[in-house]
Amino acid sequence: MPPLSALPSGGALPSAAESNCLVRNEWICGEYLSSRASILGEALFEHVWITLVSVLLGLALALPLALVARRYRRLEWLVVGSTTALYTIPSLALFSLLLPLTGLTATTVVVGLVLYSLTILVRNVLEGLRGVPEEVRESALGMGYAGGRLLFGVELPLALPSIMAGLRVATVSTVALTTVGAIIGFGGLGNLLFEAVNTQFRPQVLTAGLLCVALAVFFDLLLVGLQRVLTPWSRTRAVSA
Repeated sequence: MPPLSALPSGGALPSAAESNCLVRNEWICGEYLSSRASILGEALFEHVWITLVSVLLGLALALPLALVARRYRRLEWLVVGSTTALYTIPSLALFSLLLPLTGLTATTVVVGLVLYSLTILVRNVLEGLRGVPEEVRESALGMGYAGGRLLFGVELPLALPSIMAGLRVATVSTVALTTVGAIIGFGGLGNLLFEAVNTQFRPQVLTAGLLCVALAVFFDLLLVGLQRVLTPWSRTRAVSA
């Protein structure tokens, strides 16, 4: 008898077309891919949007926190220390703590992932801003740059390599941590992994696992390409060197 996950919807016994690698519960099974394409697509879509929303919200929060830490040195230990402390909380415990506030919804997963991403993003944004040469900042001030114009026109562009490095790490980490959301039913590909591990359904374990890895690699390569587009001067410097 195959695992329950290997049965078609409705719990019917597999047809003759499916009574091959699915019934034998083989790791590599093309029939699993063809018969579960819609399920895999839905899980992948959920995984992608949870990852993107979490990372973008994390970046939106990390920027003002890093600016506060840079401007007020006395608050730096509080900002950096608190965001670092959040990462020490096990994901299962953090999601459990959020449940009374956000319930069994995707919001619980997103909030938890945003908090985890701050550990990496705040540090990298802060390091990037502090890495801007003082003479460049002074030259920009002399040319009339100040306030938001100085930040967005000079400092953030020069801090982009450090920010993008942190964004890459945070994104790959978020892809992995999203799977833990399966404990409340919003884990994307993690839902399939959790179900397949419990039923020992090998094709689903392998497929969902490989999709997670492929998604992490895809996002990383995408961010590398985005960094090359946003920082063309870094390529020019490398060529001249």
